[in-house]
Amino acid sequence: MRHTTLLIALVSLFLVTPAHAQWKWRDAKGAVQYSDMPPPPGTPEKDILQRPYVAKPTIVVAPPSAAASAEAAPRPAASAPTKAELDAAAKQKKDQDAEAAKQKEEERRAAAQRRENCARAQANLRDLQSGTRLTRTNDKGERVFMEEAQIAAEVARARDLITSECR
Repeated sequence: MRHTTLLIALVSLFLVTPAHAQWKWRDAKGAVQYSDMPPPPGTPEKDILQRPYVAKPTIVVAPPSAAASAEAAPRPAASAPTKAELDAAAKQKKDQDAEAAKQKEEERRAAAQRRENCARAQANLRDLQSGTRLTRTNDKGERVFMEEAQIAAEVARARDLITSECR
């Protein structure tokens, strides 16, 4: 029993000592030393065999954009935003959302107008190419038949409109 206790104590001593030793170096006599303290001053770098692992925090910093840096007011990093700042941010977001909705509505209206212009230009081209005699009203208010050159000019104009409006 006594030998077993001694054996367990020795094994524990060997297991515990290296676990706490974070530094490993060769001293002036060439013996390897283990310690939780750094080697004595003057120990050459080539003789330091192991250093403690120290996890360094990784800091990721995004480069500031020109717009963000112009809008952001400098304030201490640890301070929380004030109620006034939160209200201003909420109002700015609401204004941006309203502007985006307005722009989307304008784009929708412009697309609808283009579709309508396209349909009219296509119908006009069909009429011009139908072969029927076409009339226009002159400056005096009289109806006159269109000549071939006038029809050709109107056909070119209708095709230009179709090209620009029917995308």
